[in-house]
Amino acid sequence: MENTVKADAKARLLEYCREYAEQNGHPPLAYVYSFGCQQNVSDGEKLKGQLSLVGFGFTDDTEQAQLIIFNTCAVRENAENTVYGAVGGLKHLKEQKPDLIIGICGCMAQLKHVADKVKSSYRQVDLVFGTFAYNELYAMLCTVIFDKRRVFELSENSTDISEDFVQIRDSRIKAFVPIMYGCNNFCTYCIVPYVRGRERSRKPEAVIDEVRKLIDEGYKEITLLGQNVNSYSYGFPALLREIDKIDGEYRIRFMSSHPKDATNELIDTIIDSRHICKTLHLPVQAGSDRVLKAMNRRYTTDDYLKIIDYARSRMPGFSFTTDLIVGFPGETEEEFEMTKALIKRVGYDNIFSFVYSRRSGTPAANMPDDTDDKTKGLRLRELLLEQRENIEKLFSRFVDKEALVLVEGKGRQMQLTGKNDEGIIVEFDGDESLIGQFVAVKINRFANWALFGEITKGKAE
Repeated sequence: MENTVKADAKARLLEYCREYAEQNGHPPLAYVYSFGCQQNVSDGEKLKGQLSLVGFGFTDDTEQAQLIIFNTCAVRENAENTVYGAVGGLKHLKEQKPDLIIGICGCMAQLKHVADKVKSSYRQVDLVFGTFAYNELYAMLCTVIFDKRRVFELSENSTDISEDFVQIRDSRIKAFVPIMYGCNNFCTYCIVPYVRGRERSRKPEAVIDEVRKLIDEGYKEITLLGQNVNSYSYGFPALLREIDKIDGEYRIRFMSSHPKDATNELIDTIIDSRHICKTLHLPVQAGSDRVLKAMNRRYTTDDYLKIIDYARSRMPGFSFTTDLIVGFPGETEEEFEMTKALIKRVGYDNIFSFVYSRRSGTPAANMPDDTDDKTKGLRLRELLLEQRENIEKLFSRFVDKEALVLVEGKGRQMQLTGKNDEGIIVEFDGDESLIGQFVAVKINRFANWALFGEITKGKAE
């Protein structure tokens, strides 16, 4: 019965798009914009795939669109405010084009308080659906288009993983491949388990088949996605080893690893591989054990450093990046200094640091917090300065050495830009015909944000 309903909705939309094209000389155009993480980008690509199957075309101009969908993020409050601003800016466009369909989906849309606010304050929005309703897109659009009713779908009625999807990818060079969805960790500051549900893993054969097809299609960099890839239920190192067996010219990255589940086996798998980048994004979040416990991270700084030290014992230049939260409720000046010390101790090639953002519905939102915003802002600045001071020592290790770089586009200071195995930006001069290829670049200088060099002949080390 459910499949019949979906088929009927798909047929109605196919007819709608056909008639629209006959009357207007082009298909109805959809504008799909994804905020936030790589998982959101992947979800947005699948939304575009669904729309393409019923005849929608696509545009980067909201004024040309017949359908606008914002695929949203809920990790930080600023992300919500950005979406509200974008939607608010469409009010006049909706008045000019009453048949324009405006939708909000994704993590932010899964939150009831968001749906309630949109329902009462943003009347121009026709469609709001959460992370469990992507498969109902056709039926929801039919309700809006033919029944002229607004749709708000926030139910958590599906734990199945559909492998029957079409994906219109934003890049022909790099691709995102989710291996799992949801999260079981319930860090006290994080809203993700509440908006994406509990962990569900794709079967290894489905992941491997998708990766193999991407390699056959010429993709050069594939990033495996999961809120915590290390808890992939079929064994993450084993999955990596199977993917690494695939022949071809490509590299594998993955995001993100939770330190409590990172193992020596994972490090060995990375270092011993042919295609996996010799780098690990390992979010530590804080340098204080008390703060880590309050965050429910379930590891200590000693546990974390054991992973670092093992990797460096096997490969001294092994690259680490991390996430850090500044100003978590109750964080003292002494505990903040511990985070700065950890940065110096590890030697990260990059850090992604943020001031703590209170999320309603999480345990941390109810924790006492007597640190003012100005102090938190100053701490963030200190953290960034600490990392900047480390860069000269860290990036100097690349000078006078060759790096294998995937050329991604035009550079800021030089003609071309790409990234090395460690994920660091590399700029160099060369012809645009090299975009999408691997080249060997000899590094001759660096800045605090990038390496610079020249293309060399021969194979990079």
